[in-house]
Amino acid sequence: MTFPSLKSLFWAVVLTAFVGAARAETILFVGNSFTFGATSPVLRYRPEQVTDLNKEGIGGVPAIFKVLTFQAGLDYQVSLETSPGKNFDWHLANRLPLIDRPWDVVILQGQSTLDLERPGDPTRIIEYGRQLSDVLARRNPSARIYFQSTWSRADLTYAKPSPWKGKPIAAMARDVRAGYDRARAVSPAVRGVLPVGEAWTRAMDAGVADPNPYDGVTFGQVDLWGWDQYHASAAGYYLSALVTFGAVTGRDPRSFGEREVAAYELGLSPAQATGLQQAAYEQLKADGLLPEPLGTQGR
Repeated sequence: MTFPSLKSLFWAVVLTAFVGAARAETILFVGNSFTFGATSPVLRYRPEQVTDLNKEGIGGVPAIFKVLTFQAGLDYQVSLETSPGKNFDWHLANRLPLIDRPWDVVILQGQSTLDLERPGDPTRIIEYGRQLSDVLARRNPSARIYFQSTWSRADLTYAKPSPWKGKPIAAMARDVRAGYDRARAVSPAVRGVLPVGEAWTRAMDAGVADPNPYDGVTFGQVDLWGWDQYHASAAGYYLSALVTFGAVTGRDPRSFGEREVAAYELGLSPAQATGLQQAAYEQLKADGLLPEPLGTQGR
């Protein structure tokens, strides 16, 4: 099987540009290690494709998003501002001069437990998510701003003391999502919540991904976590990028199929790539983040 490279897609995108293509949309990713791709090759994946505002040479999930949009014939100028372990308040206090610009799209990803000192407490996400999104919306009132709800951590579910230890693996993702939903309810500038964590759960429920890496990974299933059972593997970050791609562009992530470039370059099998694309699609549809296929409206 032959997989296309980005070079082989260049002329197709050039031709698209000549057929009435609009100005490139700008998109900013603000987050921490869950955005920049810690514990995986995603950290240094194609950094030349994106603009790291901190000048740390990071590609991360934003670079996967860029590769996906390139293949789809879409033009996005992708930037990121990330720092490990940080929440929204830190970006406001320390990086506002870098990010306070009129972006077209913004993805905001906060601390994986909602609050590092008080795991499960959404108070900080709610308050500073509203403040950060309000600042960005003042620069561009038409900006499409999203919160990103992240995944259940295997380490906090199976190994370490936490509010989620001993609960089903889906519990943490549900709680994190509930926190972001509360933040969105008081943040008028935020368009929606990207259900990355719930897409992870859906991949596990479908048998695409293994739900417990501590008891070994079942043959034929992919491990979405990295070696620390906390951050993601390349597969987990790939699924995150697929959800973001679908929500931001309105395109079906299944359209890439088994020949998708980023999955191939990150070492995912064709079956893993299509299984994760399916999980992303199903979660996006469940959240109403994809338009109805042509011919089905009104049925």
